[in-house]
Amino acid sequence: MAKLHHILGMNARNLHYLNLNSHKSREIADSKLLTKKVLKKYNIPHPRLIKTLRTFNDIRNFNWISLNDGFVVKPSEGYGGEGILVIKKATDQPGKWMLMNGKFVNEEDLKLHAMDIIEGSYSRNRSPDQAFIEQRVKIHPKFGKYAHQGTPDIRIIVYNSVPVMAELRLPTKESNGKANLHQGAVGLGVDMATGITTHGVHFDSIITHIPGTGKKVNGLIIPCWTQILKIAIDCQRATDLGYIGVDVVIDEEKGPLVLELNDQPGLQIQIANQAGLVDRLRRIEELDIRDSHKGIQIAEVLFAENFSDKVKVERGRKIVGIFEKIQIKDSNNNKHDVIAKMDTGAYSVSVDRNLAQELGLLSKGNILYEEIFQSSLGKETRPVIEVELWLQRQKIKALANISNRGHLRSQVLIGRKYLQDFMVDPSRV
Repeated sequence: MAKLHHILGMNARNLHYLNLNSHKSREIADSKLLTKKVLKKYNIPHPRLIKTLRTFNDIRNFNWISLNDGFVVKPSEGYGGEGILVIKKATDQPGKWMLMNGKFVNEEDLKLHAMDIIEGSYSRNRSPDQAFIEQRVKIHPKFGKYAHQGTPDIRIIVYNSVPVMAELRLPTKESNGKANLHQGAVGLGVDMATGITTHGVHFDSIITHIPGTGKKVNGLIIPCWTQILKIAIDCQRATDLGYIGVDVVIDEEKGPLVLELNDQPGLQIQIANQAGLVDRLRRIEELDIRDSHKGIQIAEVLFAENFSDKVKVERGRKIVGIFEKIQIKDSNNNKHDVIAKMDTGAYSVSVDRNLAQELGLLSKGNILYEEIFQSSLGKETRPVIEVELWLQRQKIKALANISNRGHLRSQVLIGRKYLQDFMVDPSRV
């Protein structure tokens, strides 16, 4: 588990990050209908809006019988999952529908529920609201054996155009088929590089198996992972929310869809990941991220987990010397042999500027951002790129800063972050 000072608390979140969200941006996140309007404008996929119900007359005049497929009735400004009524399908009897739990409702039930929404029964301040009907998301078959009745969703925290942490939320019998952690849903931490689940939490307790299923919490591969990360970044850019939680569902036919946005996402996600947000947020706050592709690359390299399960076979740690011959890939995907120094005193990877230039790695599109380094010679600005290396046939995907190493024995330095699967033997020079 992360150290206590790595955990982001509510006061720190409110003071340092929520103030990045303007009043206008918060209004978008707090209204599901405004969210849909913005998502539509920026062509971000989301469940289809069927009807907006603003008044009692709208409710009375709407042709409810026309709803012959699965749908959801929601409050626009509801919170905590309250007031959401999920209809699985229409029955053979007109004016009668089946809920996800197998119970039935009729047209009068739907009208009364919509009226409760408009009267503000489920809004944040119990103020008048709007109801709307949207198409129900059909659960992706990947989650069929993991979720109870409802559709799982993925919460992604995005800051500075980088997805920093994610959590898969699985409905349970206790949560009545809703992906709401406070009502009993299960939260699974997710490796940002692969989309594979790592740890689990249920009512603030760490778990190893999902209740009612016997399934392990680790090793579940979330489909469409890269696409989900891109969608989350696109949502931040579209709403101009500086710190945002994006909730994504995966439809069986349509793929990832944005369910809603949160301008003050909860902090339990840290328990599910057994990692704190503080270090992750600090590492990216000064970066200049030009596009979503760069944001994804940075997330995949900086926030990758080190875990072993049935998906990732644990291997014995290989022994390496201080200097080793490695392979590095150029811009044309060709591999080149170079000498690298293994240095556990350094943290990341450093590549000689002349070598990077020769390999075509310093083109404008390859540079993720620039970083300021302090040395005995003063401050120096270095480009940071993504590189692919092979050390003893093991592939390493790393962020590398570009420095002048022409006067040194090795053109590449590999730090401790990428040596965790190896043992460095100083006697092997």
